[in-house]
Amino acid sequence: MPAKILDGNALSKQLRTQIATNSAILTAKGTKPGLAVVLVGNNPASQIYVRNKIKACHDANIHSELISLSENATQEELLSVIHGLNDNSSIHGILVQLPLPSQIDSHAVLESIDPEKDVDGFHVANAGALMTGKPLFIPCTPYGCMKMLESIDYPIRGARAVIVGASNIVGKPMAMLLLQAGATVTICNSKTKDLSAHTREADILVVATGKPKMILAQMVKPGAVVIDVGINRLPDGKLCGDVDYDEVKYVADWISPVPGGVGPMTITMLLQNTLEAAQHFHQKK
Repeated sequence: MPAKILDGNALSKQLRTQIATNSAILTAKGTKPGLAVVLVGNNPASQIYVRNKIKACHDANIHSELISLSENATQEELLSVIHGLNDNSSIHGILVQLPLPSQIDSHAVLESIDPEKDVDGFHVANAGALMTGKPLFIPCTPYGCMKMLESIDYPIRGARAVIVGASNIVGKPMAMLLLQAGATVTICNSKTKDLSAHTREADILVVATGKPKMILAQMVKPGAVVIDVGINRLPDGKLCGDVDYDEVKYVADWISPVPGGVGPMTITMLLQNTLEAAQHFHQKK
């Protein structure tokens, strides 16, 4: 029997309907949620991501603004834009699309965003608060993964969770969220010695390495939940994840596809964070 599908498209649709309703309610009270997306340069993948985020905002009754800067923009120009958005009362969330051109220090840029508008959850204040279990905003991709586990009512407490990939964007915050939910967590990376020995122990396996199909069927525990965060383009133009989906689906109990799994959930949780930022702003008015 092939695994059941963690359908990010279906879950996103359900969650976005509720977000749109709550956005309309807040707008009626005098605060329309607003998201600013800052794009530097002409990276084709980034342009697609940004276009999807802007459309998702429109569908969710969230005001959106796109600020585009040239590939040669200076760090000072970008910081000036962010400072203006920090002071803009109609903007409740600020997202700077990564990666940034080499002349710009990404860390300095992310730290310049007002933590109360940091809907990506990347500011050091939010990252630190996540360690204590009290973040203002949860990073969108791990947040989406947790919602997927919640949607199948998976018993996280006491489960063995293994994360392959230790980035600040996915791996580390994912580990914190699973720890807080009561899992026993191991963080690996693509260079971990005898990686299979760890992954075969996982009740919950989350993979975010950017290496196509690196997780093979023999590396997965029968009955596991496998969440594939990776998205890679093969030479033939097809998209695939970091998990060998066609083989692993016959070992796992649940598996997220690529595309149509974590990707739509990441954007959905961005909308949720923007709504929550607007709600915080409204309560303080």
